[in-house]
Amino acid sequence: MNNERTYQFSDNRESGKKAVFVAIRQNAPIARIDIAKQTGLSPATVTSITAEMITKGLIEEVTNPNQNAARRGRPRVDLQVRSDAHLVAGMKLTDKYATVVIVDFVGNRVAEFSNPSPAAFQPAEDTRDFLQETLLMALDDAGLTIKALSGVGIGLPGVIDTDTGLVRWSPTIMERDVPLQQMLHDVLGVAVFIENDANLVALAEQRFGLGTKARNFIVITIEQGVGMGIVIDGKIYRGTGGGGAELGHTKVHLDGALCRCGQRGCLEAYVGDYALLREASTTMGPLSGANPEQQMQLLMKEAQSGNQTALSIFQRAGRMFSMGLANVVNIFAPELIILSGERLQYDFLYDDDVIASMKQSIVQVAGPPPEVRVHKWGDRMWAMGAATYALEGVIDLELHG
Repeated sequence: MNNERTYQFSDNRESGKKAVFVAIRQNAPIARIDIAKQTGLSPATVTSITAEMITKGLIEEVTNPNQNAARRGRPRVDLQVRSDAHLVAGMKLTDKYATVVIVDFVGNRVAEFSNPSPAAFQPAEDTRDFLQETLLMALDDAGLTIKALSGVGIGLPGVIDTDTGLVRWSPTIMERDVPLQQMLHDVLGVAVFIENDANLVALAEQRFGLGTKARNFIVITIEQGVGMGIVIDGKIYRGTGGGGAELGHTKVHLDGALCRCGQRGCLEAYVGDYALLREASTTMGPLSGANPEQQMQLLMKEAQSGNQTALSIFQRAGRMFSMGLANVVNIFAPELIILSGERLQYDFLYDDDVIASMKQSIVQVAGPPPEVRVHKWGDRMWAMGAATYALEGVIDLELHG
C-alpha cells in the first residue's frame, strides 16, 4: 500500500509540473496564487514546483509592471518562461527542399534557413545526411553551433511512429521502417523528435494559428499529396503506431488509379500533383517544363485559358476532394476544417463548388456543417510546427527526466 501511495504521489506531482508550466507559458506573467487557481493545485505545491523550475533555469521571477506604484507593501512577483533557457530547431522536409526554423524557449524565431533537396526520393542514409547538412548550414548561417541546441523537431510526410521514432513509410525515403530518429540523434548528439508533417501543422495551428480557440478541428494539407492532422478534445490523434489520419490514402474508387503508396483508388491518386500530371500526360500529351512544379503551372494556365481537357482534370480532382472532405465531416463532425499547404496557391480544391458539394454529401443532423477556412502557410510555418514539437519534447525531458 505504501508503494502504491508513493507512485500515486509521484504521478500527481509529475502531471502537476506540466500543468504549472503550461499555465505559466500561456498566461505569463502570472502570479503563483493565480497558477494555483488555474491548475487546482495547492499554493504550497505550486510554490514547491516553481522553486524547482527556477533552480533549473526554466522560469524566472519578474516584477508586475501593472502594479500600482503607490501601493504599499512587498511588490507582487510574477513568473514567466525564460526565453534563453533553451534553443530548438524545427525542420520541414519535402521532396523539393528542407526548411529550418530556430526558436528560443518561448517560441520566438531566432533564425530560418532553406536548402534545396538533391533528390525527391532517396535512401534513408542520404536523407539523414541531407538533414544533418541542412541543419549545420542553418546554424552556421545564424552564428551558432550544434551545442547551442537542446532538441530538433523534424516533420516529414508519411506514417511516423512517434513512440519508436520509426518512419514506417514516407514518399521521400526509399526504405520502410527506418529508425530515422535514432540515426539523426547518433550524428547530431542532441534529442531528436520526429512527427508526421500534417500533425505538426495541426500543432502549429493549435498554438499560433486558426485553431487556438477550437477543441475539435481538422487540418488537411495539400501539397504533392494529401495529409491530415486531427485534434480531438485539444489533443493530436495519431492512431496506433502513427498509422491514423492518412486521408490521402482513404479509398474513393474501387480498383482505381495507382497511388504512390502502392495501392489503388486512394484520394491522393486523384488529387496529388503527380496524379494530375499523370492524367494530363495521358490525355494531353507530355507537358513542357523542367520540373513538376513548372508543369503544374503550365497545366493550370491551360485550364484558365479555356482548355477543356485541362479544366476537366481539375474539376474531377475537386469532386474527389469534396468527397474526401464529406467523409471527414461524417466521421469526426469537427467544428473547424483548416485547409493548408503549397497547393492552395490554386483554388480548384476549395472553390465554392467544392465546398457546396461537400455540404451536399454530409449528414446534417447534429447542427450546421463545420467552418472551412484556408490558411496558406509557407514551409516556414510547417517548420514552426516541428519546432513547437521539439519544444514540447524538451519541456517533458526537463520536467520529467
